[in-house]
Amino acid sequence: MINDTGVLPHIMIVEDDVDLAEWMLDYLKAKDYQVSLCHSGDDAVGLILATNPDVVILDGMLPGLDGMDVCKALRPTFTNAIIMVTARDEEIDEVLGLEMGADDYLTKPVRARALLTRIRKHLARQANALTPTTAMTDNNAAKIRQNEQLRFDSLVIDREAMLVSLDGQKIKLSSNEFDVLWLLAQQAGEVVTREELVNQLRGFDYDGFDRSIDLRVSRLRKKLKDDPADPFRIKTVWGKGYLFAKDTW
Repeated sequence: MINDTGVLPHIMIVEDDVDLAEWMLDYLKAKDYQVSLCHSGDDAVGLILATNPDVVILDGMLPGLDGMDVCKALRPTFTNAIIMVTARDEEIDEVLGLEMGADDYLTKPVRARALLTRIRKHLARQANALTPTTAMTDNNAAKIRQNEQLRFDSLVIDREAMLVSLDGQKIKLSSNEFDVLWLLAQQAGEVVTREELVNQLRGFDYDGFDRSIDLRVSRLRKKLKDDPADPFRIKTVWGKGYLFAKDTW
């Protein structure tokens, strides 16, 4: 699976179970990915920031710095996908992982097809965010460029560059946080339901219990200086979903 630059996508596996790590490495290499291994949380943060892999498969329980803390340490600067893996199938683990900034979640025993599906989904999302889809004339490119950038007072959201700035300062967002913000901002002034967000962002029907969207909105509010107790930019419409305010002042 070679990307547009002719380079194999890089997957970093952070897992202290050597047998499991080697199995994932062999499986993903057979699927044409470049794969690196790390067995310690203490080494993971520096290694990931130095190599900037396309996807990180991160064990939730590691010797030394655990997976939750690794994820929390990465999120201010690392914007590619983090898939958290844990041995415990408990909702609290999923919630904690998502709160720390994980983009997705798997429980052990890891199933090959589930792992591959999630990796492909995140790689496709990252590629689509960075790659123009059609050849364009200069006039068409200018029109599309305008549609790819949204402005709300001092907040600028640039989809083509995957950049967000507030008061002239760049705001670092993960790819999934950006996707939530873009979908809400595109429909500014309208209520976007949780069902719509989950279906578009995670690819399955909302079951009434999925909290990943709520957690991403919570992280967005903090980064956009939106008071969580009385949000003025991303408003909660109880029982329905969220509304991105056209006029935030």
